[in-house]
Amino acid sequence: MKAARPPGLLVLAVLGLHLLLGHEVQRIHDGWLDDASPPMPPRMQVAFVQEMVVQAPPLRVVTPPAAAAAARRAAAKQASGAPAPAASEPAQPAPDASAPADSLPAAIAEAASAPADSSAPRAGTAASAVASDEPGPEWPLSTRLSYLLTGHYRGPLNGSAQVEWLRQGRDYQVHLDVDLGLISRRMSSQGRLTPEGIAPQRYDEETKLVLMDPRRARVLFLGADVQLAHGAREPVPPGAQDSASQFVQLTWLFLTGREPLLAGHAVRFPLVLPRRQYAWQYDVVGEETLDTPMGPIATWHLKPARTAAGGDLLAEVWLAPSLQYLPVRILIRQDAETHIDLVLKRAPLQAAPESADPRIPRRLSQ
Repeated sequence: MKAARPPGLLVLAVLGLHLLLGHEVQRIHDGWLDDASPPMPPRMQVAFVQEMVVQAPPLRVVTPPAAAAAARRAAAKQASGAPAPAASEPAQPAPDASAPADSLPAAIAEAASAPADSSAPRAGTAASAVASDEPGPEWPLSTRLSYLLTGHYRGPLNGSAQVEWLRQGRDYQVHLDVDLGLISRRMSSQGRLTPEGIAPQRYDEETKLVLMDPRRARVLFLGADVQLAHGAREPVPPGAQDSASQFVQLTWLFLTGREPLLAGHAVRFPLVLPRRQYAWQYDVVGEETLDTPMGPIATWHLKPARTAAGGDLLAEVWLAPSLQYLPVRILIRQDAETHIDLVLKRAPLQAAPESADPRIPRRLSQ
């Protein structure tokens, strides 16, 4: 009796086409660029030097938009030699963002809804000349989170995933890398950190299949417009996030108390996916305790309020207040039968503060 022959590489490559969320791979040419397109941006070089430890959520100081604008105007006048006016609205400390909404200071509640002051100095003015390039303590240090990946598409999926949040001064990158063996995908966002949160400038996706050239998609944020992966240029609302930046924007909103963590609360922002835009909403489902290698960790579960169109991926997220509101679990769905589930598999790693660690250079590396 002849021994069964192992499947050839060509067969494995064909099977690989079906491993990453079905139709997304089958429609790989729809809105994707060929392998001659510009490569993905180089990754920031960051040294991860310490493990995160579970700790009580820190209290943060939140400056309402009006007070922040007044501070910028005062800095500009001070730089020009004019006397600075007295502050009319001091910053208020923010309590634990998981506290009930009625315990939040009025200034923080107003900060979430108050419009930005259009008279505030913009880039290139005297205010920006005296402002520090450091984004402030409300932003987590550069962090690497490693996940165990399971899922389902015509059978079980197993692999690994990693999220890296990288920042140097006011520049940031977010990288989500998924590895299923025969197929891998990277989703990357880069841009600037602003008083209103993350401002993406570019989003890239790259998928690699065995024996095939990589395929890439790119979204460019061009001021008041956005250029989608298929080349169409559309107006984009302020505050828009991309597939990768949205997770850290949620972290920032809760870490600073700009959004309360309360069951039934809705968090809204524009979301730009490679092929279309959405007026997106995450509903706070409630508190859940997840078992992790660091022990049981209390989290808040957020779930999209609507269904995406045309095979776009939906992500549920579990944020841990004791780990700076970073995602302990991310569940990405395409439909009822197709999903991947990322669960934290070790303690996150963080960099030392830039100003205190000369080993972290301000340059980019491949």
